[in-house]
Amino acid sequence: MASEPLPDLFPGFATRRVSVGDVEIFARIGGEGPPLLLLHGFPQTHVCWRHLAPALSERFTVVLADLRGYGASSAPAPLPFGANYAKREMAEDMVALMAALGHERFALAGHDRGGRVGYRLALDHPGKLTRLAVLDIVPTHRMWAAMDARMALKAYHWSFLAQPAPLPEKLIGADPDFFLDATLASWTSARSLAPFEGALDHYRAAFRDPARIAAACGDYRAGAHVDVTHDAVDHAAGRRVEAPLLALWGESGFPGETENPLETWRRWGAHVEGRALACGHFLPEEAPEETLRALLAFFAADRD
Repeated sequence: MASEPLPDLFPGFATRRVSVGDVEIFARIGGEGPPLLLLHGFPQTHVCWRHLAPALSERFTVVLADLRGYGASSAPAPLPFGANYAKREMAEDMVALMAALGHERFALAGHDRGGRVGYRLALDHPGKLTRLAVLDIVPTHRMWAAMDARMALKAYHWSFLAQPAPLPEKLIGADPDFFLDATLASWTSARSLAPFEGALDHYRAAFRDPARIAAACGDYRAGAHVDVTHDAVDHAAGRRVEAPLLALWGESGFPGETENPLETWRRWGAHVEGRALACGHFLPEEAPEETLRALLAFFAADRD
């Protein structure tokens, strides 16, 4: 029996599939005004923005994209060390996607992996971003440097998913729903799946695909090898994000386990502001109203 179609959580938004290089990127587009690209993280899809996108689309042309390997975008087989899932490659995808949609310059908000794509895009393509918001991350270079025993237990997936294939793929593939649900709940402040009501079926459907499990592992292998090297080279050279940067993180999220996240970002960006929100890792779903207010205030300058 065929599975029931998943509900459309973005009524009124158009759907596009855009070929960019060797992959096809799935996106939803809605609203009018300055372009704003929203990028999700692991282990989710663009659906994580469902609470924010309608209000943002009243003031911006909102583009919700699935990163390569996630959601409904292409999931090519990972190359050694996840080279084709490096954030540099994912950033190139997004530059090409936005250009295909008619946006040479745009604002970007990224949660988790999407935030890593965002700051890599800013470093590799100066002038492309008008503003950048990163949600519940510190730079990959700093994250690995902060990997003490406490962080290693909380962020175990960084090393687990980066193990050589096919170890993590086989272990996750034995019960992908269990792995996904346990992961999502454990990173919320309440250790609950409640914040994902309405979206969980979307996340499960995508993560049941062996190709997307492999892609997620490729993503994290890149984080342990290629991405951290790119970060180290830029940091040593003194390169910084020149666009105004907003850093938001959850009080019980991952950045809070490192040194002051705002001070970290001020070493990586020229114009940085930010603060913690009362939630765990998933700001758009655990604290949607406060996250929306912060993003609207930050991106408002693009409408002036």
